[in-house]
Amino acid sequence: MHEKIVVGKKELISIVDLELYNLDAKVDTGADSNALHCDHIFVDNQNLVHFRLLDEVHESYHGKKIIMPLYKMKHVKSSNGTIQERPSIKVTVEFFGKMYNTIISLTNRADMKYPMLIGRKFLANKFLVDVSQEYLCKQTIKEK
Repeated sequence: MHEKIVVGKKELISIVDLELYNLDAKVDTGADSNALHCDHIFVDNQNLVHFRLLDEVHESYHGKKIIMPLYKMKHVKSSNGTIQERPSIKVTVEFFGKMYNTIISLTNRADMKYPMLIGRKFLANKFLVDVSQEYLCKQTIKEK
């Protein structure tokens, strides 16, 4: 059995496929899956998801229009309890110095403090969450 990596309640994650590096993320064990803030989200008739990473608050967002294959449409219960149908994409992320393939649902998180939410499906069997800590990934980066 390999040792699990301890992560804090806030961490940095890079979404390599979207050229988003060191994005602030909230680690949320109450959330089933990962979510990313974006706008102008729509799925065309060729199962491609179109969206834009544009947010004045988060400097990592570059305003670029992105088109990616739709992984699937998901029904997600949002933080306010409503069920939303969201498109999801399959991406490669870098987290604590390692690369992972994961699924991210796309949604407008403009009213949320963090542009990225890391959910428990991604965390399962690999990470332990210490809610008294944050940005433990910076220690991992310094050790390299």
